[in-house]
Amino acid sequence: MSWNPRTLPPLAGKTFVVTGANAGLGYFTSEQLAAAGAHVVLACRNPDRADAALAALRGRVQGASVSTITLDVADLESVRSASESLLQFPRIDGLILNAGIVHPPRDRQVSPDGNELVFATNYLGHFALTAQVLPALLRTPGSRVVSLGSMISRLMDSALDDLQLETGYDLWKAYAQSKIAMQVFGFELDRRLRESGVGGPAGVQSMVAHPGYSISGLTSGIPGVNEPTRRKRVIGGLPLAIGAQGKHQGAWPIVRSAVDPDAVGGQYYGPRWLTRGRPARQAPTRTSRDAAIAARLWSRSEALLGVPFPA
Repeated sequence: MSWNPRTLPPLAGKTFVVTGANAGLGYFTSEQLAAAGAHVVLACRNPDRADAALAALRGRVQGASVSTITLDVADLESVRSASESLLQFPRIDGLILNAGIVHPPRDRQVSPDGNELVFATNYLGHFALTAQVLPALLRTPGSRVVSLGSMISRLMDSALDDLQLETGYDLWKAYAQSKIAMQVFGFELDRRLRESGVGGPAGVQSMVAHPGYSISGLTSGIPGVNEPTRRKRVIGGLPLAIGAQGKHQGAWPIVRSAVDPDAVGGQYYGPRWLTRGRPARQAPTRTSRDAAIAARLWSRSEALLGVPFPA
């Protein structure tokens, strides 16, 4: 099926939760879903920025059905509180795990729970959120979880043996590991859902998507949401940016994973030309589907949370 990211199927009556929805990929994912008629829950760490995104959405999408919820994925208590609120929704058709640190700190930092900050933000909080919101997904026929990966998984590899980077911190390794972990999780989640009998088209499906090389300098300015500096605009216009795209386009593979009726759990979507282009199905890295790595990551994640994942 030919997929047009500018013409989505009608989504009226459906509810999607997008983490980190106040800016960048999360905002444009939310805008595209709302424009197709869905109710979108903006799950954001900063209430003021969430309100700015809410106002922008309502101003840009006539009749947009949107709401906000406070969620700091780096803080497991915040994840628990947000999950309790989300479980009050009668249905959740899509849980989009987008929030994250794109520019890691130069030196190792830890979350309120003592976990390495990039790992906690980009991965562990989302693992916990999915586990806790699963009942709402299970009662929604055809629901989906979309984990946000990255093309950095093709540039750097890791067996995820040192998740906390306690033996040596490097900011690029921290980011790469967190995104590889998200991809491993997304594929393993789909396998476990199917194995337990609650996955598949009529149940809960798990997909993975990556946005290619999406930069704010090529993204439309939106007050309070996307306000790139003049320097970023200049960089976005350089010949180097011929391989880049705006974040509104980077959201396309995420949205396709969430709503394409022909998409199947366990699939991987990204820009057609890797860094840019219309969303297309792609082949993930071998590490992303490594069963042994997935088993270790899952077990370690459960141990850090102190509870088993209910799938």
